[in-house]
Amino acid sequence: MTIKRRHEMGDGGCCVCSKCGEKTLHRDGVPCQEERCPACGVKLLREGSHHHKLLQQKQQEKMLKKDSG
Repeated sequence: MTIKRRHEMGDGGCCVCSKCGEKTLHRDGVPCQEERCPACGVKLLREGSHHHKLLQQKQQEKMLKKDSG
């Protein structure tokens, strides 16, 4: 049985590349993770999503570690 997931982040917004930071407009009905970055080919994340927030935390921790070490 297939389970259809709906994240319901609303209309509009952007998809963001976790590697190079490229942003593209979100296309309605197409999850960002099914899109590829036009610049480097990496899967995109929806800006403001749970996964995007995790990426931001990881980047922040990396910067703090770099600054202190």
